Amino acid sequence: MAYTDREDLNYLGELFLVGAYQTPFLNMVGGVGGQNSKVSRSFPFPIAQPWALAGASQPAIAEADSVTSNTATTITRGQDTNTVQIFQETVEVSHAKLSTYGETGPISTAYTPDLAIAGNQPVQNELEFQKMAQMRQIAIDADYSMLNGTFQEAISGATAAKMRGIITAATTNTVAAGAAVLTKALIDEILREMAANGAVFENIVLFCNAFQKQKVSDVYGYAPEDRNVGGVNIKQIETDFAQVGVVYAPNVPTSTILLADMNYCSAVFCPVPGKGLLFYEDLAQTAASQKGQIYGQIGLDYGPEEYHGTITGLSTS
Repeated sequence: MAYTDREDLNYLGELFLVGAYQTPFLNMVGGVGGQNSKVSRSFPFPIAQPWALAGASQPAIAEADSVTSNTATTITRGQDTNTVQIFQETVEVSHAKLSTYGETGPISTAYTPDLAIAGNQPVQNELEFQKMAQMRQIAIDADYSMLNGTFQEAISGATAAKMRGIITAATTNTVAAGAAVLTKALIDEILREMAANGAVFENIVLFCNAFQKQKVSDVYGYAPEDRNVGGVNIKQIETDFAQVGVVYAPNVPTSTILLADMNYCSAVFCPVPGKGLLFYEDLAQTAASQKGQIYGQIGLDYGPEEYHGTITGLSTS
């Protein structure tokens, strides 16, 4: 952020971050800290080399045929790739702003310094607060991109690399709901489709927005009679193929449900030599301010897209 006079006033009272800032998918693949992540030394990186067998059938080979050489069958392989992309946020705080952490803004809209109001000013270092806030912004953007990103390869220095999100990638297994309300039949259908296409169901998690999370609880919930307690919060579904975890994820589109095998998903970083995966560095000082940037090159490895599935076009009302 570029600093302008009085744009980021100090106030009294506890700090609260508001909005849909949760990043459960990002957290499960290692977070921006890089836990259990993968490292790539280039922006594009391989994520899977899929191959498939022919459909099952009963062979009919006579003894006479078996002693002669038959025609060889070649199994072909594919190559799935994704890319890391740049995440970058700049912070800048004036020397004056760093100095006046004891000066608080008023409750009224017109600015008049008021040091007599009772309470504590929790931000004692504006630069550190701005760095923390922008780090959270990068986490939200990374979570959104890992779910919804549209692939774009950086074919030149003037083209922005953009990762392919797992919802965008999951094209083999998808059920179009046609604006229907979520039902068990729709969930059963996508699970059958995933099974038919070879999903291994090792660690399936259902990600959904707030509206569909309530629908999942409506579909699978059973509330026992009780004089004091009511309602359900479904966190796991027992299905014919696997136990499916249920996670509220704000960045999943409201009309979509994602079923992802998290054993095959991980964050990918392209580290900057001598600096790390995601880091803060000071930028050149040109006047009476402190300036720096948070920088990282992050992507998503989701493995074979055939291991995941989506339900799209669900009713949102």
